[in-house]
Amino acid sequence: MAFQDKTLKCRDCGNEFVFTVSEQEFFSSKGFLNDPSRCQDCRSNRKARIAAQAASGSYDSTYSVSGYSSNGRREYTRATCASCGGEALLPFTPRGDRPVYCSDCFDKVRSYR
Repeated sequence: MAFQDKTLKCRDCGNEFVFTVSEQEFFSSKGFLNDPSRCQDCRSNRKARIAAQAASGSYDSTYSVSGYSSNGRREYTRATCASCGGEALLPFTPRGDRPVYCSDCFDKVRSYR
């Protein structure tokens, strides 16, 4: 795949930045599918801010997007299946605006799509 430099706009500061060929090759080698949405300065600032929050204890990583707690263990939430009424163990916290299914019912619902 031939890469070319891309000019992107930072979502934080609004400045344009160049997503170079070497950066694109690196992203591709790591399996990243999306282009970066922040310039290098904003990425560095964001990482520093999150690190400072984690060090001060004000950043709660228990409910991280990845579903892992701060001790590295997978967090599960118990919920009631919307289809059969049984217990469902979920690797995420349900939002409440969508139904939640146990594994068996989820497979059935997914096969209808």
